[in-house]
Amino acid sequence: MDERCDGGAVAGRGGLGATDRESYDELYRSTPAVWSGRANRQLVTEAAELPPGRALDAGCGEGGDALWLAERGWRVTAVDFSPVALERAAAAARARGLADRVEWVHADLDRWVPAEGRFDLVTAHYLHARWSDRAGVFRRLAAAVAPGGTLLVVGHLLGEAEGHGHHHAHDPDVLHRAEDVAAVLDPAGWEGVVTETRERGPEAAVRTGNPAPDTVLVARRSPAR
Repeated sequence: MDERCDGGAVAGRGGLGATDRESYDELYRSTPAVWSGRANRQLVTEAAELPPGRALDAGCGEGGDALWLAERGWRVTAVDFSPVALERAAAAARARGLADRVEWVHADLDRWVPAEGRFDLVTAHYLHARWSDRAGVFRRLAAAVAPGGTLLVVGHLLGEAEGHGHHHAHDPDVLHRAEDVAAVLDPAGWEGVVTETRERGPEAAVRTGNPAPDTVLVARRSPAR
């Protein structure tokens, strides 16, 4: 979902908890559109110049990122645990003539295992849930990246950040830092690993009620030898 799992947005719609998986269907049913439909800022930054190939959008929500990629020639596998969100995303794909470019998968990333080495881009934005094995989720996503492909994982910054303070709408136990993702990567298999904090821009803070910056990991899997 675009700008997904923003605590301000979730809390502002009936007080639903960002970590309560069952509440997401209720959240999506409560309004015709939860998110803006635009692609996430960091995806646009990192993928706009990539040649299209196969992409995995992990935690796709209403499909803003998946549809943005599909419009640019990508073949997308989009995964989410909310069937309501997936139905909405699939309807949007049909309306935009993209139904044949996106495969919508109803699955929980805590258990779902993507095919290893299949995707030229694996992207995950704001995966804020109580995974039983968060490191395992990151390992499986990383393993799905093809040689020469890109891994992009974005979250809300954990804890205190200068000028921002602690964003109360998120439970710190469900958040992660880019460094947590980097820790599961085998240095011998990856190059150009970047972990950094990026501002989301004032318009995002106003729209979502969440001023927290993004914690971003971008990494490229080493080409096959």
